[in-house]
Amino acid sequence: MTNTTHFGYQTVDEQDKVHKVAEVFHSVAAKYDVMNDLMSGGLHRLWKAFTIAQAGIRPGFKVLDIAGGTGDLAKAFARKAGPSGEVWLTDINESMLRVGRDRLLNNGLGTPTLLCDAEKLPFQDNYFDRVSVAFGLRNMTHKDAALAEMRRVLKPGGKLLVLEFSKVTPVLQKPYDVYSFSVLPWLGQRIAGDADSYRYLAESIRMHPDQETLKTMMQDAGFGRVDYFNLTAGVAALHTGIKF
Repeated sequence: MTNTTHFGYQTVDEQDKVHKVAEVFHSVAAKYDVMNDLMSGGLHRLWKAFTIAQAGIRPGFKVLDIAGGTGDLAKAFARKAGPSGEVWLTDINESMLRVGRDRLLNNGLGTPTLLCDAEKLPFQDNYFDRVSVAFGLRNMTHKDAALAEMRRVLKPGGKLLVLEFSKVTPVLQKPYDVYSFSVLPWLGQRIAGDADSYRYLAESIRMHPDQETLKTMMQDAGFGRVDYFNLTAGVAALHTGIKF
């Protein structure tokens, strides 16, 4: 028997989800940053800046950015870690990783990049001071396995940062739904020539665990001092946890 999972609101075989998510990001990679600015009104840059501040990267730190896409976090981390540090940009999608690699090189950063699956990280135990994943966890089939891998590669005392779309406050739910299911696909079609991928985006956000559920999942994965910060009334949330 095959195992099933969700791809947006659809129920699909787990292997089919992997391919479908890959198709989404192959399609949107070239316009990913432009669409992020349009969709969020530039707020994603503030959310990422808050995440970078909370990471507290110091010179010499080893940092792993998972599902790092076009490299916004990795670029900032590499500058803070300095030449004595080690920052890895990883993604499961080759198109996204290529965009991120080229951007880092254009900024004079020889940051190592690696195509890999967050559920099977090719790094040794207790290696990194910080692990981050921004807007990638909700696309992972086995989130519990991915969180366990993130904990495995962190050093004791190391910190995980998960930035992700989350559950908005009730007063915003109706206008947020209208925006998500009407405006986003329209923007996707006009800018990226792909309405379906942005319809999936809206659906995947609704299927992602809410703030308290994700906090519990991180605790179940063995993280301590788990907390979260609601950003823009819960449109996004940053979860943090420490490996003890």
